[in-house]
Amino acid sequence: MFSVINSESLSIKEAVEYAENTTLEQEKKLKPLILHNHLKVAEAFQFHKISDDCFKGSTGYGYGDYGRDTLDKIYAHIFGAEAALVRPQIVSGTHAISLCLFGILRPGDRLLAVTGQPYDTLLKVIGHPLATPCSLKELGVNYSQVELLPNGSPDYTKIAQELKKPTKMVLIQRSRGYAWRNSLSIAEIEKLINYIKEIDSDIICFVDNCYGEFVEMVEPTQVKADLIAGSLIKNPGGGIAPSGGYVAGREDLVERISYKLTAPGIGAEVASSSGEVYRLLYQGLYLAPHIVAEALKGAIYTAALFSHLGYEVSPKTGEERTDIIQAIKLGSEEKIVRFCKALQSFSPVDSHVVPEAWDMPGYDSKVIMAGGTFVQGSTMELSADAPLRPPYIIYLQGGLSYDYVKIAVTKAAVKMLEKNK
Repeated sequence: MFSVINSESLSIKEAVEYAENTTLEQEKKLKPLILHNHLKVAEAFQFHKISDDCFKGSTGYGYGDYGRDTLDKIYAHIFGAEAALVRPQIVSGTHAISLCLFGILRPGDRLLAVTGQPYDTLLKVIGHPLATPCSLKELGVNYSQVELLPNGSPDYTKIAQELKKPTKMVLIQRSRGYAWRNSLSIAEIEKLINYIKEIDSDIICFVDNCYGEFVEMVEPTQVKADLIAGSLIKNPGGGIAPSGGYVAGREDLVERISYKLTAPGIGAEVASSSGEVYRLLYQGLYLAPHIVAEALKGAIYTAALFSHLGYEVSPKTGEERTDIIQAIKLGSEEKIVRFCKALQSFSPVDSHVVPEAWDMPGYDSKVIMAGGTFVQGSTMELSADAPLRPPYIIYLQGGLSYDYVKIAVTKAAVKMLEKNK
């Protein structure tokens, strides 16, 4: 067991044993997924003949950058898309999504979010509910949203009503964000896209794919999504990518987005990076299926541990997982702060630093984050964060190894129980 668990910590010992057994049982169900995604990535690397030439990098404009162009092709291959744009210059998932929105939508167009209110950082990009400078609203793009049903599934009746109005793009957020709901499965995304396309085949179906890559056997672009976007310091970077984001989907859409990233007429033909950066992006992608599997096992363990200790968790133990996030309803600001401080103290980097809640750019309430990571802000390595607002839910994600997650969250649970004595 763990050295931090003494003979008096009977409840923790029982919870750890339960969590370990649960994870071992659930791991059997993950094996076909892990093998499938490893094989998919390995075959893509072989098909595109990845060699040392891909890691040489370029300078200046980066014309003819072989590593950059091949990385685009390999992402498109793995995600079953016509084209992809993968760049270390994309600073976050929000940036990647923002590029898609501003690259495609024009004044007078309408954007409809069909999975409820988007993640906090996108609200200022959209200009909802308050108008913000340089937002879509300021550009003249109209916005509406359809809330999910109480059970977390799309409200098809209201979606149909909303789509009676001319709509250019539908936004589907795969992951939960800061919401107490399950993430959408690929099966649900496919059903939703088919439903939308039956109403109007010209509507662009755009999926925010953050936290979902390699969690299932196929990606949204393989079930008719026109466009997806995500961050390289989440799932597809394998905990190694130092920065970046990606866009994948229809070739014409990706081309427009590349014009937004650089300039019209230039697009994806420029942008240089060092060879070291390329090597990390390729290597991280190659390892991503394994790292995602480790994170999933860590999430299963966390759910089992905290549910056994009496906390409400989502997903519940044994529920289908369609992203890497594990939510725990701690119920108070004090418990959220304690959890984050404990997790930070057992991180490999900045373990001596005490996290404090602050007004993070893009959020409407104070947010506290724990993440002693090698890459700043890398949620794939192991992090926890929460907005300090009711019902006080902590969101845990990532983990480069299952054992690391197990040690960190168990010690965090111990610290929380010690405070209650």
